[in-house]
Amino acid sequence: MTDRFKTLAAIGALATGFGTAANAQETWTMTSTWPSSLELIETDRHFVELANKLVGDELTIDFYEGGSLVPPGEVFGAVQSGTVQAGADWPGYWAGRDAAFTPLATTPALFNAVDYVNWINQWGGRELYEETYGNFGMHYLPYGVGNNESGFHTNKEMTTLEDLEGMRLRVSGNEQGRIVERLGANQVSMAGGEVYQALERGVIDGGEFSTPNVDWSAGFQQVTTNWSTPGWHQSASVFGVMINQAAWDALSDEAREKLQIAADATMLWSLAFTEKRATEAYEQWEEAVQIDRYTDEALEQVQQIANEVIVEVSCENPSAARVYLSMVEYLDNYAQWREASEPYNLGRNPDGPSAEELQACADG
Repeated sequence: MTDRFKTLAAIGALATGFGTAANAQETWTMTSTWPSSLELIETDRHFVELANKLVGDELTIDFYEGGSLVPPGEVFGAVQSGTVQAGADWPGYWAGRDAAFTPLATTPALFNAVDYVNWINQWGGRELYEETYGNFGMHYLPYGVGNNESGFHTNKEMTTLEDLEGMRLRVSGNEQGRIVERLGANQVSMAGGEVYQALERGVIDGGEFSTPNVDWSAGFQQVTTNWSTPGWHQSASVFGVMINQAAWDALSDEAREKLQIAADATMLWSLAFTEKRATEAYEQWEEAVQIDRYTDEALEQVQQIANEVIVEVSCENPSAARVYLSMVEYLDNYAQWREASEPYNLGRNPDGPSAEELQACADG
């Protein structure tokens, strides 16, 4: 254990200990998986600012950007152990610990951002976040959503699935990797901070990371000539904060409620913020690269392959099956009203996987 890690552990233990006294003024240390150079951190900052305003009489959250306290990949362990009390994340980073973390973070060609908001708040999604993180000694507050990611940044035009054949693509996620490999491409796994250099050096033929504004801040326009839309591989994303369970339990009921209010308010803010920033960035991308769009036929093929992969992963991982099943049950339940309210509705009714197949996977 490094000296810095030992110091953080001591601070974390001391801060958690203060929480044992009812309504005592407490200070939490919170970090993130995002550095300040990426706009993804703005949602974390918004939550912390609002939370401190709401619960400042009992709790102060000191926020540190990703990498300043522990490496981004170690944030999960730092929160779990109580080294820090809270850590902002994208759940998909922890899919190696439990496959359920992938659909809690994103889906291929299934949910949009509004679907996540609906599902989390009214169709049982929140309980699945709490259950999954709870298995690791943490409470979870989802507080950020973003719509579909940009797509692949490359140096050639891509509008059909045949264009993907033989390409080395940086793509994040187990399900996403299986899909691109079935399409004849090769998944290359690497941290988001490594994508720019890999594109520049030709280590990969194309890459994805986030929404247009985040990809712009990462500089991909400097090392690619083409951008293929839409980002079917991640049709929406969820972000939030992991909280050490002992630290959460030490708070008063009122303080916990205020943190939940801050999270809910931040989620609504994040939806508008990310869409506004993506719109602004799109104008910059139009001037910098050629923007290509997949054909409708290609997207229909992707949907069918995504459905097959979701069922396949679910049958291998019952915990993931339970999450995907809940999602598809929401889509099926919401479909009639969403269709009836076209064209003024909130998104499409995807032709997703069968709830019956997912139920069979969940049942084992």
